[in-house]
Order: sequence, then C-alpha cells, then structure tokens
Amino acid sequence: MVFSSTIFLFLFLPIVLLIHFLLPWRCRNVWLLIASIVFYAWGEVVFCLLMLASILVNYTLGMMIARQPTRRDARMAVGLAVAVNLAFLAIFKYGNFIVANVNPLLCGVGLPPIDLVEPIHLPIGISFYTFQAISYIVDVYRGRAEAQRDPLKVGLYIALFPQLIAGPIVRYHDIASQIMSRAILFGDFAYGVRRFIIGLAKKVLIANTLAGPADVVFSCSPDTLSAGAAWFGTACYAFQIYFDFSGYSDMAIGLGRMFGFRFLENFDHPYISRSMTEFWRRWHISLSTWFRDYLYIPLGGNRLGKVRTLTNLLIVFFLCGLWHGAQWNFVVWGLFHGMFLVAERFRRDRVLSPLWRPVSHLYVCLVCLVSWTLFRADTVSQSVTMLSLMFGITHVANPAQSIGTIVDHEAMIVFFIAVAAILPLACFVRSAAARLRDRLAEERSAVLDLVISIFVALGLAGMFLVAVVKIAAGTYNPFIYFRF
Repeated sequence: MVFSSTIFLFLFLPIVLLIHFLLPWRCRNVWLLIASIVFYAWGEVVFCLLMLASILVNYTLGMMIARQPTRRDARMAVGLAVAVNLAFLAIFKYGNFIVANVNPLLCGVGLPPIDLVEPIHLPIGISFYTFQAISYIVDVYRGRAEAQRDPLKVGLYIALFPQLIAGPIVRYHDIASQIMSRAILFGDFAYGVRRFIIGLAKKVLIANTLAGPADVVFSCSPDTLSAGAAWFGTACYAFQIYFDFSGYSDMAIGLGRMFGFRFLENFDHPYISRSMTEFWRRWHISLSTWFRDYLYIPLGGNRLGKVRTLTNLLIVFFLCGLWHGAQWNFVVWGLFHGMFLVAERFRRDRVLSPLWRPVSHLYVCLVCLVSWTLFRADTVSQSVTMLSLMFGITHVANPAQSIGTIVDHEAMIVFFIAVAAILPLACFVRSAAARLRDRLAEERSAVLDLVISIFVALGLAGMFLVAVVKIAAGTYNPFIYFRF
C-alpha cells in the first residue's frame, strides 16, 4: 500500500484516524501497531513475519543489553544484536548480489557454484526498519534511552506505518517519550494535513510527471540519444528522485503529526547547496546523520588524522552506496560522492569558498547530475556510456531521440515548476508576509492573516483535488525508494 493511492487516502487512513481518536489513550498504541502491520502486510504478507521477527529479536536483545552486569558484557551483547540485524540485510537484500559475485570465484578455483532455487525477494522497507532497530539497540547501550519493557512499544517504534516503508529513519531516543505519552492538538493535526497534501502534490504532480522523460532516456539505447536528451533526461530524474523522496518524507512527517508524533526533517532544499558537504547535510538527513553517529564517529571520525579521516569517509560512502542497492553502480555512486567529500574536506576553504556563489551552485548541480546518472543506470557500463554521450566523448550522428521527442508540454511546464520549487520560496513568502504584517495595524494584520489562510486552504484543496484526479487516472505511481 502506498500513500498516493485511493485505497490509502479514502479507506485505510480515514478508518485508522477515526478509530484512533475514538479509542482511549491506553489502547491507541495497540491500534496503531495493528494498523501498521496491516499496512505492511497489504503488499508483503509473507515478509510481514520477517518484520515481526525483527521486532521480537530486537526487543529481546535490548533487554539483554540492559541486564548485563558489566560494560564489556553489554558491548558483546550489542555486537550480537548488530550482527543479527545485519544478517537480516545480508540474506534478504544482498543474498542474490553475493551469490552472483561469489560464483565466478568458486568456478575459477574448480568449486561448484551456489545454486539458489529461486532469487531471494527483497522485502519492502527492510533497510529502513533494520537501521531503526540498530539505532534502538545502540541508544540503549549508550544510555540515551532505557530498554523498553513492553514489546508492543518496540513493535510500534519499528513498524509505525508513516515511516515504515521509506523513512525517514527515526531514532528511538527522539520519539521514546512520544510512544509513552503524546498530545494531539488541533494545530498539530492541521499542520499534519497541510504537510501531507504538500508531499502528495510533490510526488504525484511533479515526480510522477518527470518520471516519463527520465524513464524514456534511461530505457533507450545510448546510440539513439542526442546529448541534449541525455542531459535533460538526467535532470528530470534528479528532480524526480528529489520530489518523490522528499514528498514521501513530507507525507510521513504529516501523518506522524496527525497521530501525535514529531519526526525530524529529512530534506532541506539540497539543490541550493554550495558544496557536496553541504548537500549531504541537506539530503536524506536521517540517513546521513545515522551513518555519522553510528558509523563515522565510532570509526574515529576526523579525530585521528587526515589519512584516517579520508579512510572513514570512503568507508561510510561505500556502505551508503551499498545500502541503496545490491548493485555495483550504487557502490560506484557512493564512492563518487565520498571522493568529493574527501576533496572538500582538505581543499574546500582554498577552492570552493572564494568562488562566486552561482559558480559553486553550478558545481554542485553538475556533480549531482553525474552522480544521478550512476544511480539511475542499470549497470556501471550503461552509466559510463551515458556520461560519454553527455560530455561529448561519443557522438550520435542522427539520434532518434531528442528533447523534442521525449518530452510533452505538460512535462516541460512541470520541469520549470520543479526548477522554481527546489528553492526555499515558502520561507521568502513567510518572511515577506511577516514584514508586511508588522507594518500594518492590528485590525488590518488580522485581515491579512485571514486572507492568507483562505488562499492557503484553497491552494491545498486544489493540489489535493488535482493529485487525486491524477491518481484515479492510473498514471505512474510507485515510490522510488521502495526498492531500497
């Protein structure tokens, strides 16, 4: 089940909300856990058992860590817990990848290859809920949170449906108190509705529309593409993945607020960054900070000299790439970003800081477009061929596909809307409205607030209506990050 579906919007969510508010407080967590299990089982009936097993295992191991008499024993218990969680990922996410890469080595030394009866299916959201489980275990070990004695509350933390499938990755210590007790005010609920509609519009109206040109470009043979079409298709994908994933995060944050949970932000206008280091402070914040706090800093961070810092950064981004998918192109994508962060770590003040602001923005956009080519391509060789075409290393004499053939009027209009929407325009508008309000008398200020509220409500209603019409039309709709 996806948020941008009629079943979720007009059946699942209204029923869950209605019963949630009718139930007494002591029953609400149980109801949310049941609803979350149904939400996951809607598309993953068999692998729902895997998620429930993860909940049971991490509850048990969390209690085990809390009961260890010495720090050394607790460290051994947390090592076991992390190993068990990573084993889930290794088997179900990387099993096919490992077998495919180990078999040639086995054949090379005369050993029989590993023969899987059938490919291992990737459970939806396993990367997200596994990382949340690890954060729970580590938070208990570090003393940032107490081990939860109620397995249902551990289950709710791991399986809570707003962020279960594609994040954001929520830390246990950030919402532990909210699981125990939370208040839902009208203002919070209204904010949640607004945030959900904005996310839905970003996903359905922008991401889904720009998916068309991107899919055409990356499904074509490169010898049929013009360089302009390759650049335009890659730019469409850059917008698609941003508005798709940030739209999902907006919907998750909005849904969480409707039920009384406050999730941290996951995106902060990453395409306005002036360096790749800044980009990763703004892009998929919950993942980048997870790797920082649970891997980079424990490895030594930047405290052990330049060589160790370089090594730690490359390890983090190697694993960040591998986290996104069990393919070599994701590994190359991660290392590509890691190389730029390493270079910026030691040369940013000398090279990037003096640059004119538009030039530094152009640098980030160019690096991102190259990296998204690596990310979107099915293989490393395909991405190399695409990049050769984009940078003029290869040339197609009479391309069958040009910008004019891959894009229609709707996609072109949405493309320019996306260009405007990556800017923090809402912040500028709020700031201008606040300045105007300060200059007006109290009575006129109240009128201005009323007018703004009416326009916002009408705008949100319009976006929701158009998005629902698009969904009902049965256009492209799956979330990109479901595959990770």
